[in-house]
Amino acid sequence: MPRPSRYAPDTLPPPFHWIDRAACRAEDTSIFFPEDFPRSEVPLIAMEAKAVCRRCPVMETCRAAALARSEPNGVWGGLDKDERRALRRRQQRRRRRNALKQGGGGGAAESAAGTG
Repeated sequence: MPRPSRYAPDTLPPPFHWIDRAACRAEDTSIFFPEDFPRSEVPLIAMEAKAVCRRCPVMETCRAAALARSEPNGVWGGLDKDERRALRRRQQRRRRRNALKQGGGGGAAESAAGTG
C-alpha cells in the first residue's frame, strides 16, 4: 500500500477503512453472491449472508457504500440486489416528493384556490 504522503515514514500503519472491521472478512465470500448458486439455493444462501451482516459493526456503512455505487450484485449491508433497488426507488421518490413540497408544486390545486 502506498504511503499517505511522500513525507510519511514507511512504518506508519495503513489508513483505517471501514471494511477492515467488516464481519464478512472472516467468511467465505461466495455466500454474499447467492446469484452464483443454483436458483433453488439462492434464498437460503442469501439468508445466511444476511445473518452475517446483522452481526456486523459496519453494516450501515457497507449498505451506504453499495447504494452510492449502485452495486449490481450480491448481499451488501444486509440487503440483496432487489432490496437495494427497491430502497433506491423509495429514496428517489422521497427526494422528488420533498423537492415538489419545497418548490410549491401544488399546481392546479393552488391556482384553483387562488381564483375564488
